[in-house]
Amino acid sequence: MRWKGRRESDNFEDRRGMSGRGLAVGGGIGAIVIALIVSFLGGDPGQVLQQLQTAAPQQEQAVEISAEEKELTSFVRTVLASTEDVWAHLFQQEEATYQKPTLVVYRDQTSTECGAGLTAMGPFYCPADQKLFIDLSFNDELKNRFGAPGEFAMVYVIAHEVGHHIQHLNGTMDKVQQMRGRLSEKEYNKLSVKLELQADFLAGVWAHHANQLEQLLEEGDIEAGLQAANAIGDDKLQMQTQGQIVPDAFTHGTSAQRVYWFKKGYESGDINQGDTFNNDR
Repeated sequence: MRWKGRRESDNFEDRRGMSGRGLAVGGGIGAIVIALIVSFLGGDPGQVLQQLQTAAPQQEQAVEISAEEKELTSFVRTVLASTEDVWAHLFQQEEATYQKPTLVVYRDQTSTECGAGLTAMGPFYCPADQKLFIDLSFNDELKNRFGAPGEFAMVYVIAHEVGHHIQHLNGTMDKVQQMRGRLSEKEYNKLSVKLELQADFLAGVWAHHANQLEQLLEEGDIEAGLQAANAIGDDKLQMQTQGQIVPDAFTHGTSAQRVYWFKKGYESGDINQGDTFNNDR
């Protein structure tokens, strides 16, 4: 991806020097297990963060950041800047103003308005404070655990979380959240899948316009994004972690579904074609 020398977002918060004195977890070890399961499914704080209490008070500590991690930090800030430019442009076309989210980089654990955040959850978005949270070690997880190397695999993850921010701004996330408690766990999981697939679609929409407006992409980038979408499908992750597929427990969609919706967003660039809730794909 052609990212070096481009603008880096100022909507950035570095918490890598903040270290908590432990984490108070509601539900004991069970909540930790759930958090780990969620991490295998790509990270979904809506399912877990409500079960976790706020992290213990954090203390600032000196941390050593390698040259490789410094470059990765610049990379994710540049990607965020691109999402800001693209979504501001698309919102302006609808005579609306885009409210930019903040990207928070942390290590191990951090506090959020949604509850406590853990590295084990993977990257996530908290609508209560309109922030994206990521431990940059997830980049290694993509390469080594999920078999999704390449810069654009991380780009896809960030664009997906920004997609959740778009869903927060347009009210979709709130509508889904309001159905919690009104539906069975099975039925609510289906809605959760639709929400996640729409975030994949929105990531594709961003990629489409980023390439048109900024000539950001290089040959192989979209293939890397599709590879990442395929690698973190519920069906594939369930087989890897438990040796069987349980569709009723899906929260993000199958590999085929995630690839389909990201690709549709990228090929169409039309936000109006992303109604995953009324589509069986």
